[in-house]
Amino acid sequence: MIVLDWLMTILQDMGHTLRLPISFVVIEFIGTLAFAISGVRLASAKQFDIFGAWIVGMATAIGGGTIRDLMLGVNPFWMTNISYFACCALAVLWVIVFGKQLVRQKNTWFIFDTIGLALFNVIGIEKTLNMGFPYWTAITMGSITGAAGGVIRDVFINEIPLIFRKEIYALACVSGGIVYSLCHWLGMTTEVNALLSIIIVIVTRVLAVKYHWHLPVVKGEEMEM
Repeated sequence: MIVLDWLMTILQDMGHTLRLPISFVVIEFIGTLAFAISGVRLASAKQFDIFGAWIVGMATAIGGGTIRDLMLGVNPFWMTNISYFACCALAVLWVIVFGKQLVRQKNTWFIFDTIGLALFNVIGIEKTLNMGFPYWTAITMGSITGAAGGVIRDVFINEIPLIFRKEIYALACVSGGIVYSLCHWLGMTTEVNALLSIIIVIVTRVLAVKYHWHLPVVKGEEMEM
């Protein structure tokens, strides 16, 4: 009961901060946890200490949303709600408990990263639409919310960000954003919009990795210094 009460308090606080329906608050919570776990998992694989892993997890979970909020002209969501720090601390605890299994299985990072990408994309889109911005802006903000945290994470762990590689990453967010916007324009409920968009992002990412779909690579001569 204590854990459930604590969880409900976190969800209520997040809902108040985001000004979104409870269904989207649950999406935000799961997305935050999933992205934080993906960041902590990669940090642990590179043998970061606990504090370093928590920082990487935090950057992954809140980085995209912070950039989005700054671009929309509002205070970053996490600055008025400590729940996001708690989610990231929970992610560190999760990796400590299940660390060997998570690090050993390479696909666990992909699963958590893809879930976080799809869920955060939806949050960014809905929040932008709620503020009265047009669909193309919402699609852009959704992609930033979903993908930018992963960019910051990869920079922190000294990897080339996925968004700059051949993999379909941000483009999956754009696909999900187009579906969400179309459903919103047709007057469907927010829950249906979110579900269809999440499915599109996850399916796009999974198929792209499985069948090695990628955009054309820009090739050029190396410049001599």
